[in-house]
Amino acid sequence: MSSLADLSAVDLVAAYRDRSLSPVEVTAAVLTRIAASEPHLKAMWALDPEGAMDAARAAEARWAKGEPAGPIDGVPVTIKDNIATKGVAVPLGCAALPMTPSAHDDPPAAHVRASGGVILGKTTMPDLGMLSSGLSSFHDLARNPWDLATNPGGSSAGAGAAAAAGYGPLHIGTDIGGSIRLPAGWCGLVGLKPTYGRIPMVPPFAGRVAGPMTRTVADTALFMSVLSRPDARDNTNVPGDHLPWLDLDMDVKGLRIGLWLDAGFGQQVAPEVTAAVTAAARAYEAAGATIVPVAPFLTRAMIDGLDEFWRARSWATISALPAEKQALILPYITQWAETARGLTGMQVYHGFNQMNVMRDAAMAALDGLDFMLSPVAPTATYPADWASPVNDPQRPFEHIAFTVSMNMSGQPAVSVNCGYTGAGLPIGLQITGHRLDDLGVLRMAHAFEQMRPAQRPWPLWDAA
Repeated sequence: MSSLADLSAVDLVAAYRDRSLSPVEVTAAVLTRIAASEPHLKAMWALDPEGAMDAARAAEARWAKGEPAGPIDGVPVTIKDNIATKGVAVPLGCAALPMTPSAHDDPPAAHVRASGGVILGKTTMPDLGMLSSGLSSFHDLARNPWDLATNPGGSSAGAGAAAAAGYGPLHIGTDIGGSIRLPAGWCGLVGLKPTYGRIPMVPPFAGRVAGPMTRTVADTALFMSVLSRPDARDNTNVPGDHLPWLDLDMDVKGLRIGLWLDAGFGQQVAPEVTAAVTAAARAYEAAGATIVPVAPFLTRAMIDGLDEFWRARSWATISALPAEKQALILPYITQWAETARGLTGMQVYHGFNQMNVMRDAAMAALDGLDFMLSPVAPTATYPADWASPVNDPQRPFEHIAFTVSMNMSGQPAVSVNCGYTGAGLPIGLQITGHRLDDLGVLRMAHAFEQMRPAQRPWPLWDAA
């Protein structure tokens, strides 16, 4: 079963152009899907049906005059909690933070609005964005549409659940260690972590990016044509609005593609994940690419150093709050961050420097290769009420080995579904490219979409 809520953004824009569909009827269908599915999924926060319908009516009027505001005019969009939208608070998934309405749109939201995107509302996330989970002290527990007993991943948890459940075609997440790609992988989506700086962010921070989460590579490419526009508020911005984002065809024949199956630390990769990723590599090989094994290149010292720096960063935020506010934070986060109390300045600096060591190792791994394939995560997803796949605040990052290094290196990496577990849960394939080659990464993912077996139907909760 499908409905207008399941149509791709590319198809919607084509239908708006030939007048076979209206943004008003599409937005109404998506809002109906959300109303029926949210009791199960809890993916949304600050849902704004009236504002969305007003935006849809304005888009309909522009299309009637043949004057669309931009490439996604009239297309429903969700935006993650931590990306400011004017008039809405930014709680960062945390009950301890003030609910002060934002006075402005952050760059991704501003670009969506300027292009006529219909903003439905915000999607949920865990406290301070520091979990790969749908668990939060502020938001209701988000669940994975493929199996409600499991986690959608995070920190772009609501975005992952919303995209898989058909809350419209376009969703924006953020990613500092895997927070787009992990939920994309566990929810069967396309999730792009672009080159650092490609999508402007405020404030910029080492490794942190925004990016699209969609059901198809073409929709991700269409969305990048909007999100990659320049914004002077981000002094690290490397605009990509000049790129031919919708030119996705590529012959993989002759490419040298690395196959990275052992990160060097973290959880052991499950046999089902190894098999699915290896099968994807063989599909590229059958199409004429050369597959080159990539040895482990990350170390325990790298992730332990990053962990110490991130603990110190989070504890600086938490410790500045009054005690009564600190008590509202998810205990897992506090138990993790408060261990930074005893760290010396030298230890924190050393931890920060390990992020640079990780960066150099990731970039060196691609020397002599065009792209690299790996799992997104070592295992399929995990219980819905867990904070992480290991669920231990003193071992928080065992599952991000394949994703986090690409944040530190700034290289583009995309998740695309490459199979399913025996229990029917999606398995994510990560495709990594050289810095600034975001379009090449999407072309590789588009090529794989043509190679892979037929996908299973998307989970549908509005019929439950």
